[in-house]
Parts: sequence; structure tokens; C-alpha cells
Amino acid sequence: MEELPTTMRAWAVTTPGPIDGEHSPIAFIKKPVPTPARGEVLVKVLTCGVCHTDLHVTEGDLPVHRQNVTPGHEIVGKVVACGPETSRFKLGERIGIPWFRHACGVCKFCRSGHENLCPHSVYTGWDHDGGYAEYVTVPEGFAYRIPARFSSLEAAPLLCAGIIGYRAFERANVPAGGRLGLYGFGGSAHITAQIAIAQGMEVHVFTRGKDAQKFALQLGCASAQGAYDPSPVPLDSSIIFAPVGDMVLPALASLVPGGTLALAGIHMSDIPAMNYQRAIFHEKTLTSVESNTRRDGEEFLTLADRLAIHPAVSEYPLEKADEALRTVKPGDIKGACVLRVSED
Repeated sequence: MEELPTTMRAWAVTTPGPIDGEHSPIAFIKKPVPTPARGEVLVKVLTCGVCHTDLHVTEGDLPVHRQNVTPGHEIVGKVVACGPETSRFKLGERIGIPWFRHACGVCKFCRSGHENLCPHSVYTGWDHDGGYAEYVTVPEGFAYRIPARFSSLEAAPLLCAGIIGYRAFERANVPAGGRLGLYGFGGSAHITAQIAIAQGMEVHVFTRGKDAQKFALQLGCASAQGAYDPSPVPLDSSIIFAPVGDMVLPALASLVPGGTLALAGIHMSDIPAMNYQRAIFHEKTLTSVESNTRRDGEEFLTLADRLAIHPAVSEYPLEKADEALRTVKPGDIKGACVLRVSED
């Protein structure tokens, strides 16, 4: 067992607000290495994805749940210490830590297989310090084993962008061989597109970023156009990944009767008032996605391994996490940004 330091480098949300050229809501600091509690393991962080939800936490779109929290919830690392009453992982084992950190296990939602709706659920990088740091703890029952196929850089975006995209894909009820629309094309959408295409579906992308449009076509999507453009074909299902409520009406308009629109984000700007007859009549379904269950995560990682999903990543060192967030904010990126925290 390696000797552990007592302090570590980490980022903390100090002044929530817009991240721009003149203001950074996060600060790079030294803080104590956490001690794993009962049922938890301590993980040395190898990589951590930079998710759009991190922007919602740092910029104040989501209410503060923990003062000076360390963001980050797409974490890949190795187990370096075990708290009391742990047995699932061995020291040195590589595991993944997701957004969904814990649920009560006894409420009606947990007991009915809907733990993502647990009113007592807590989240990595929001309620508890996350992976923009050298070390982090996790309840062992809420971590994942990482398929050997994926490098630590590739695996990081799978742990939120991938899992949430998979749940949104499932909620969207895409028929076999159907047509799927994706609104916004960042970390989550580019993984979801690969899953859909690999299963014989036709994918159409709507995003403002020209580079993102080109990337979508390179991945095999049937079309890529502006975020508010009408679809070139009627769509069976759509998913909105961008946190933009204005997209809901054009997305609904592009659906066939009986189609489904899933909203994948934890935060979204207000949806404009809709005309029932024009927007949602003909048995169209509008649904949201709240976090995920552990079953979603296990199913997705198995599927990603089987389908050889290939996340595209841009690597940043830990000390440039604020720069990575600035890159993610406009949405015109090729895949996902990932922090390299330490070597495998």
C-alpha cells in the first residue's frame, strides 16, 4: 500500500458565477486528503471528465449544496485505502465514480427500482467533493468497475455523459431502425449517437457549433444543422442535451405523431408557452431525465464495451480545469474535455 499524503491539490467553488475572461468561480487550493468513512473507499484520481453540469454548479445555476465544493463527477481512479466494512474492491483496482453518489435505499422510489428519484439522494461534485482533486472518496456500492477496453481518459466521460445519455436514450423510446434527433452535440450526445448508429438507427443532429456539426457527420450521423432548424425528415424520437428551453418547441414540431422528446439536463432555461394543438397533440410525449440508477450505469458500461464505443476526448492538466470549463461552455467541442490528474 502506497504511503498517502495528508494534503492534496484541488479546485473549489469559491464565488459561484459566470466563468469568463475576467472571472473564475473556482480556485486552485490545497486541502486535506479525505478519510474514507464506513462503507467508503479512498480513490487516487487518474482522470476526471469536465461535464456541463460542472458549469451549472460553478456558475450558480444549481443552488449551493456544499460550500467551497470541489466539482467533478466523471472520475476514474485507483483504490488506495478502504474504510470500515468494505469488501467490494481491492487496493490498486481501477474504478469509476459517477454523479449519483448515494440514495437512502428505503424510500418508495428506492424500493421500487427508481432510486434516481430518491428525495434523499446526494451527488458527487455538488453535495460531496468531486474529482477536480488528487483524491476523492466514494461509497463502494455506488462505484463501477471499468471495462479494460477503455483507457482512463476514454472512460471518464462514460461515467456521466455516457450513462445519462443512455438513460435519455432509453426514455426517448426510439423504435428499432427509427430516426433520432439530438439537440446539442457535446460529450453526452456524441456517445449517444454512437450507441444509436451501432444499433441501426438514423441520427440527425441540431447544434449551433460548426465544428460540432462536422464531427457529427464524421461519426456517421445522417445530417447536422443549426440548433433551431427544422428537421430534414420527421423524427420518431429526440433528446435535448443543451440546457436551452427554447429548443423544446421546434423539437416537438419535428416529431411524428406518437413521438417522444426527452430532456436530458439537470438544468434548463424556461420553456416558452406552448400551444397544445400545435406542440403536443397527436399523442406526443414530453419527458425529463433525472440522474440515473446504478442499473443504468452497469447496463451502459456493458453495452459500451460490447459496441466498442469510442469517446473523443481533449486532455487538460488538473491545474487548467478553469480553462477546460471555458472550452465546454460554448458547446462547440469535439467530444469531451477530460482532466489528467495523475498517471496510471
